[in-house]
Amino acid sequence: MPERRPFIRLPTDVYPVNYGLCLKPDLIDFTFEGKLEAVVEVIQATNQIVMNCADIDIITASFAPEGGEGEEINATGFNYQNEDEKVTLSFPSALQKGSGTLKIDFVGELNDKMKGFYRSKYASPAGEIRYAAVTQFEATDARRAFPCWDEPAIKATFDIILIVPKDRVALSNMNVIDRKPYPDDDSLVEVKFATTPIMSTYLVAFVIGEYDFVESQSADGVTVRVYTPMGKAEQGKFALEVATKTLPFYKDYFSVPYPLPKIDLIAIADFAAGAMENWGLVTYRETALLIDPKNSCSSSRQWVALVVGHELAHQWFGNLVTMEWWTHLWLNEGFASWIEYLCVDHCFPEYDIWTQFVSADYTRALDLDALDNSHPIEVNVGHPSEVDEIFDAISYSKGASVIRMLHNYIGDEDFRKGMNAYLLKFQHKNASTEDLWYCLEQASGKPIAAVMGSWTKQMGFPIIEVDQEQQGNDRILKISQKKFCASGPYNGEDCPSWMVPISICTSEDPSCTKLEVLLEIPETTITIHNIQPDQWVKINPGTVGFYRIQYSSSMLESLLPGIRDLTLLPVDRLGLQNDLFSLSRAGMISTVEVLKLMEAFVNEPNYTVWSDLSCNLGVLSSLLSHTDFHEEIQEFIRDLFTPIGLKLGWDSNQGEGHLDALLRGLVLGKLGKAGHKPTLDEARRRFKDHVEGKQILSADLRSPVYLTVLKHGDSATLDTMLKEEVRPQDTVSVIGGVAGSSKHGRKAAWKFVKDNWQELHNRYQGGFLISRLIKLSVDGFAIDKIAAEVKSFFESHHAPAAERTVQQCCENILLNAAWLKRDADDIHQYLLQRKGAPV
Repeated sequence: MPERRPFIRLPTDVYPVNYGLCLKPDLIDFTFEGKLEAVVEVIQATNQIVMNCADIDIITASFAPEGGEGEEINATGFNYQNEDEKVTLSFPSALQKGSGTLKIDFVGELNDKMKGFYRSKYASPAGEIRYAAVTQFEATDARRAFPCWDEPAIKATFDIILIVPKDRVALSNMNVIDRKPYPDDDSLVEVKFATTPIMSTYLVAFVIGEYDFVESQSADGVTVRVYTPMGKAEQGKFALEVATKTLPFYKDYFSVPYPLPKIDLIAIADFAAGAMENWGLVTYRETALLIDPKNSCSSSRQWVALVVGHELAHQWFGNLVTMEWWTHLWLNEGFASWIEYLCVDHCFPEYDIWTQFVSADYTRALDLDALDNSHPIEVNVGHPSEVDEIFDAISYSKGASVIRMLHNYIGDEDFRKGMNAYLLKFQHKNASTEDLWYCLEQASGKPIAAVMGSWTKQMGFPIIEVDQEQQGNDRILKISQKKFCASGPYNGEDCPSWMVPISICTSEDPSCTKLEVLLEIPETTITIHNIQPDQWVKINPGTVGFYRIQYSSSMLESLLPGIRDLTLLPVDRLGLQNDLFSLSRAGMISTVEVLKLMEAFVNEPNYTVWSDLSCNLGVLSSLLSHTDFHEEIQEFIRDLFTPIGLKLGWDSNQGEGHLDALLRGLVLGKLGKAGHKPTLDEARRRFKDHVEGKQILSADLRSPVYLTVLKHGDSATLDTMLKEEVRPQDTVSVIGGVAGSSKHGRKAAWKFVKDNWQELHNRYQGGFLISRLIKLSVDGFAIDKIAAEVKSFFESHHAPAAERTVQQCCENILLNAAWLKRDADDIHQYLLQRKGAPV
């Protein structure tokens, strides 16, 4: 791999206090003109100013000392360091210490790369193709819209003016304070926005386009608007309801009011991420904001509620207090990814959202973090181009999981006290991870920095091994920790260790923690008093601690009835199964043990538990597609899912809730994919009625029916993906869908990625979509040879932002191959004998 470029932050001899910024986009030629008048402070005399700047041409630049104390000095040279995205303005004489105004006239392009100031295609209600001008600056693309000090710790205030066609909506972070005709052209207006608070450049935003909106006021008097494409205002109502409930929730949780007069949430047609928390103007991909009352399914609603909760949390945690440098990005994202669940649980208690967290974030992070190619949550970032690489499941999902563990370890009251102190101490400033630990330590009196350092500064997590012995009325537990690896127990020198908050419950009250200890050493014994020999003991109730558990076989045996009779909490039934599944992948137990455990879930009522089972069976099914007994595992899946499928049926019943709808979609989709004949026939019948307009499919059934009917995706599906009308951010998921559909689909998807690499790479230009694309198209292989092929392909086709993803994928392919070699025969034998067929 090419050496990382040495990276140097901007010099500190000149810094901005206020940016006066006027931009005039041309929505026909895709260019823009800009005028910057920045009030700056010169700390020490210098004859040059270094700023960030990318894809911008500076026409003139000058510096005028404050109060007319000297002549205005014109810059005589602009030296662009394109590789570093910097420009150096040289002046014929030194700029003296003190305040002054830096004036820059410049031009730039409205690019089509979904970053910086870019264009987004939409159709007018009459069907005419038009373009909006929108922004996406995080991490380092404000510099594509105007020359600036584009580092999170260099905060300033902003006065923004946009010159736009008078029939267009123009939005920015703050409210409009003036709108007047533009003197040189009567088809344009000049829109002036109020001054922002002190803020970082990556949170500045502007949008110019055609939108409808719905509006409301939050209980604390903030104007909330959701902007939608023309004619779709009612699709903004759900997000509006969530946002209006959420702002007061956060104000109350943090005891700090939302600091701006308004907040806008807006759906952008072409958008790379899910959403972006720009202060006061949050941008979203359409699917993360819009809910069509007639056609959106329950999982879409839930997704919108989570994303809205996430972005609004950033208005405090990230925007009001900002990380000092990208090294601390994980805290920003991990925190918002945790609290979005707290917020949704407050707004929609019926979603059982914390159980879903375990399946969506916690187990996903454990899987990734067990790889040798994982990384610590906190990565030292030098060059910001490395930022795209750390926007992964470790920063978001492991980050959120360790914060959930921390919140549980501290307790809600002290946690809130510490959060409030942190926000008040650092508001309008920048902070590092250690600053938060300090505030939480002060509030709780617990060794937060030491405990959390072990989880954020080293990669991986422990496996906790547990054995027990009954002595009279006491149960003696022997507990030890060592690093868990996806390839089996850690065998290297110097095994890393963690400070592990461990809680324990018993069958007397499975939902209540009986004992808490902090395991700081490799092993220890714990005594539980007054417990009968027939009572079971469970470690990690609530599945909150970020570790895997290996019970002795007798302890595991005693927990199995708790799955069958549902006395274990749903989240713990899920956690037990998920731990065993990952132990089997790591070769620490046989996969057959897991299949036996899975059969104990036949009475399972909980959606999330089924969802996790389904996910793990999907991994197994994909693995066994490399064998000649793929049909036997399909039969196992059909047997496991048929009873719950029959119980739920196809149509929703009176009084059913959100989770019933999710479960029905999951189970029917799973049965369809596994080739369950009655489900296939019914899906085809309903699909035909839907297409012919006889009986429209309900939103919650569309996905399982489409998946079942279109299960046999092929390369023709793929070729349509590079056509103009498919939005770039959707191409990735379709390629992934084909790769996951079958052995044939997997090969087709990888071949497609190789054949079209140049175009795909140009389309996503670095960015995290490229990582997602690679992962989805190759992660399911299980042949050593393919790992080598993937490795060598990316050695000759560089994708710096996806370097780590490529390594993780190669590692996964090798792990899959080893797993297959190790367990395939045993699995085959088990599947044959459970049918009672002669072996």
